[in-house]
Amino acid sequence: MLHRVVFFALAALTLTPWVSAPLALVAGAVFALIAGNPFPKQTARAQAWLLQGSVVGLGAAMNLEVILSVGASGVLQTALTLGLTLTLAWGLSRAFRVEPVSALLIGVGTAICGGSAIAAVAPVIGARPQQTSVALAVVFVLNAVALVLFPALGQLFALSPAAFGLWSALAIHDTSSVVGASLQFGGEALAVGTTVKLTRALWIIPLTLVLARVWPRSEATGQGTKRPWFILGFLAVAALVTWVPALQAPGRVVAAVSRQVLVLTLFLVGAGVSREAVRALGVRPLVLGVSLWLVVASASLAAVKLGWLVPPL
Repeated sequence: MLHRVVFFALAALTLTPWVSAPLALVAGAVFALIAGNPFPKQTARAQAWLLQGSVVGLGAAMNLEVILSVGASGVLQTALTLGLTLTLAWGLSRAFRVEPVSALLIGVGTAICGGSAIAAVAPVIGARPQQTSVALAVVFVLNAVALVLFPALGQLFALSPAAFGLWSALAIHDTSSVVGASLQFGGEALAVGTTVKLTRALWIIPLTLVLARVWPRSEATGQGTKRPWFILGFLAVAALVTWVPALQAPGRVVAAVSRQVLVLTLFLVGAGVSREAVRALGVRPLVLGVSLWLVVASASLAAVKLGWLVPPL
């Protein structure tokens, strides 16, 4: 009974300005590993809805014309980086002897948007629950590291807020962690990071359609894919505040509330880690995920720092 009370107290505390995004994530994970999550199914469902609702709410502070411009200008760049990341994941899987399904899941999670991409691709390629869990565990660990490490590295390399937002969107797996890291660099970093990450997340849809056609049919499960429909909500809200000027002031309030709810969401994400998932985290998939992430993060940081990639906003 006591650990349930503590869980609710910690969750409520994340809605205050005293708890940062990294602290919320770490607090959730530490609590889950020590006491166990008292509501695993409910928190998994709640974090999905809260994340999607918060991302939609963040659209209230965005300009749709800028978002569409970012998406159009980055089509070739995104396609190229997606192809290179997946090719590198395949090469590393051969080097580290990681079976293809787990390697592909880790690759798409790194290239697009972490857990959302993994959840969408897993049923298409016939991934077993264990393979999906391992890929999600790898992504979770690297998200937690990035959320704490990236702001410090951004300061070390003297990145501007816009440059930091771009780098976060390119190198951090999940949208929630991109938002959490960018939030620590200010509003401009948050706007760039969120916009670039969400435009990249749209690539889940064509990727799942392609994989459904090319992946060996003998391994398919026949299950439907999970598409990120919340991105359409983000675009719809951005369209409203862009084309109805009277909604811009209340839109900023909605976006501010959404940013705070995201801190709660990160606490629930942390609370989703379990001892079983930690035990399932094999050494080889973790080495593959870390190696792939280090290459992507280092290359994108160099490209941003040297001006080869320019913040779109």
